[in-house]
Amino acid sequence: MGIPNGPLGLDEIDQRMLEALARNARISLKELAEAAGLSSPSAAERLRRLEERGIISAFTVDIAPETIGYPLQAIVRIRPLPGQLHVVERIIQETPEFIECDKVTGDDCFIGRLVVRSMGELDGILDKITERAETNTSMIKATPVKRRLPPLSR
Repeated sequence: MGIPNGPLGLDEIDQRMLEALARNARISLKELAEAAGLSSPSAAERLRRLEERGIISAFTVDIAPETIGYPLQAIVRIRPLPGQLHVVERIIQETPEFIECDKVTGDDCFIGRLVVRSMGELDGILDKITERAETNTSMIKATPVKRRLPPLSR
């Protein structure tokens, strides 16, 4: 085993495994072992430990929303009206077009990412929220940086 690096004790082998998984979560164990310079049983054990430690919480797919009928994406900043925080949070959670949402500090309480089929659909979703919150919406033109791993070493 390599020398732990950082607060989570990730060594270079762990980092190589995480980078390979970030590129392709469906990579075979054999390919993952090769990327890390390990045998398949050693790679499987390391993978298990990364999961147990909570470093890996899921294996997932990245779907391009436009390919399944959602050509538009928007970022919505939401500031609930007094006494409406929990109601607004529930509306967001129950609206499947919100594919991501963070509760934040600052002037807004939530920043959400929506996928929609049309501007009319966006208006319908926002109408449910604007009865209980102020919103500010920005349409996404492009995503120059997709979700990625944070730096794994210093």
